[in-house]
Amino acid sequence: MRSKQPGLTEHELEIMKVIWERDSASVRDVYEELLKTRKIAYTTVMTVMGVLEQKGRLKKTLHGRAYVYRPSQPQSEVVTGMVRDFVSRVFNGMSKPLLVSMLEDGKITEEELDEVKKLLKEKRRKK
Repeated sequence: MRSKQPGLTEHELEIMKVIWERDSASVRDVYEELLKTRKIAYTTVMTVMGVLEQKGRLKKTLHGRAYVYRPSQPQSEVVTGMVRDFVSRVFNGMSKPLLVSMLEDGKITEEELDEVKKLLKEKRRKK
């Protein structure tokens, strides 16, 4: 089953990360942050942020002469939804093949695995 909100493109996610990090930001703030790592047009940032607002991912408020954007959902909630959607589409909802793939590729460390085990134990205790 699809999530209620449309997914995020690579550019949308990049912009959302900036806004999540700052809690709120204007188009200019996001544009200047992205310019530190790559060339991008101001109008592109403005357009993508408008799309994110239409998708319900951002809320905007007028502050002086500029709009300030805030995320409508916490980062953890959005990432969890994206991971759930990915696992559903690619691995038919089974997370074990994802973990095995990451282990075989060396994309997950022993320390990370220990953290996952610890989280599983905590979750079991709460039930």
